[in-house]
Amino acid sequence: MMIAFQHVYKSYGRGINNLVDATFQIKPGEFVFVSGPSGAGKSTLLKLMAGLDLPTRGTILVNGQNVGELPARSVPYLRRAIGTILQEVYLLDDRSAFDNVMLPMVVAGRSRNESLVRVKAALNRVGLAEKSHLHPKELSGGDQQRLAIARAIVNRPSILIADEPTANLDRQSALRIADIFRDFNRAGVTTILATHDESLIRDYASRILFVDQGVVIDGGRRMPGSVVMGGQR
Repeated sequence: MMIAFQHVYKSYGRGINNLVDATFQIKPGEFVFVSGPSGAGKSTLLKLMAGLDLPTRGTILVNGQNVGELPARSVPYLRRAIGTILQEVYLLDDRSAFDNVMLPMVVAGRSRNESLVRVKAALNRVGLAEKSHLHPKELSGGDQQRLAIARAIVNRPSILIADEPTANLDRQSALRIADIFRDFNRAGVTTILATHDESLIRDYASRILFVDQGVVIDGGRRMPGSVVMGGQR
């Protein structure tokens, strides 16, 4: 399995579990949407998948590694296999779009030649090659999201995780972003995307995980375009 949760709980010390007894598996190459009301635990779930947080109880396996038992020196290597796009894109306004995407390559210690090739390929993949000289504040909201995606995939991750990547975007921009994720998934990247947008879920998702009050319900596999059952939310 690419990702496996086994009886996972997560609490931030206030006596309330943000995640309750989560048990599920995600296979390599799946395209999974995470849905549920605001505050239900979707962001917590994705941060645990990405290795950005640790469970209070239970076991999380990512690429065969127990996230909770990894030594600190191994965590950065795990994260390099995971492209993560959070709700806040955290782009650096003091450097160009090109240099924002270059940063993960520098951190990973890649050679300059390899880095240049990969950064150009990532920007081209998301349609920003002609805007690579611009700074993030000069880009539209949709372009900033695409830049965050380019930065997340420049290391060629096997898993791509995105938290509400189409929030606050107009419909056309949201569809362009969803198409990018679908293309990555078709290329073999395991893709997990959290969204409130039921039309995106209907049109793109092949599997849905519903989260409500910290409880994860596996909505099962489905054909894109089929109806999302309101009773499962």
